[in-house]
Amino acid sequence: MRGAGEPSSPGAQPAATGGEAGEDSRRGPAADTPMGSERMEMRKRQMSTTQETPGAAQAQHSTGNRGSNACCFCWCCCCSCSCLTVRNQDEERTRTSHELQAESIPNCEESPAPTLEEVNAWAQSFDKLMLTPAGRNAFREFLRTEFSEENMLFWMACEELKQESNKSVIEEKARLIYEDYISILSPKEVSLDSRVREVINRNMLEPSQHTFDDAQLQIYTLMHRDSYPRFMNSAIYKDLLRSLSEKSIEA
Repeated sequence: MRGAGEPSSPGAQPAATGGEAGEDSRRGPAADTPMGSERMEMRKRQMSTTQETPGAAQAQHSTGNRGSNACCFCWCCCCSCSCLTVRNQDEERTRTSHELQAESIPNCEESPAPTLEEVNAWAQSFDKLMLTPAGRNAFREFLRTEFSEENMLFWMACEELKQESNKSVIEEKARLIYEDYISILSPKEVSLDSRVREVINRNMLEPSQHTFDDAQLQIYTLMHRDSYPRFMNSAIYKDLLRSLSEKSIEA
């Protein structure tokens, strides 16, 4: 027999180990359960992340758009941003420029309705067409359909310049005519050859009523040879002539 204080024999150790192994084997299935739960949790997290990704991408896209519209110094587009102030000033300057350009385009001349005799006379010569305000208005309406109204506008501006006698007014009107119809930067630039342009540039050193005489004659000739024949065959002229003829017959 063995005393209470004596150590256990070596043969008893495997039995104890076997008991522990049995206990571990009994706990084995239960120990797997937390790992399975963790896997399920990981799957749920992955699914939730996948569902949230489009919303996050949309939020990032929205933020990116806001940043692209903002200036380089201020992402929040605050009203105190200096870049926005400059942008507003540029827009105001552009709007003012467009308004001035619109004001510089003269309206159709006031004139009584043309008579049948006048309209028939337009077919006789270009000079007779350009002699009356009604003829110029009808011809200008036709030029507008061909996107060449600037030729008539330039010719009319030159005629108006010839009526001025005040030196300061002449200089101002000459400058406006040059900017509107001669400058290559103008959308209403008329077609002139290099010789005439050189003459205008010299004349602009001391503007007068006759600064654009050569250019006016060249544009007049262009309208006579190029646009006038098409105007005589246009619906605008034929409809006007037919309308006046019918009224004349009814009267």
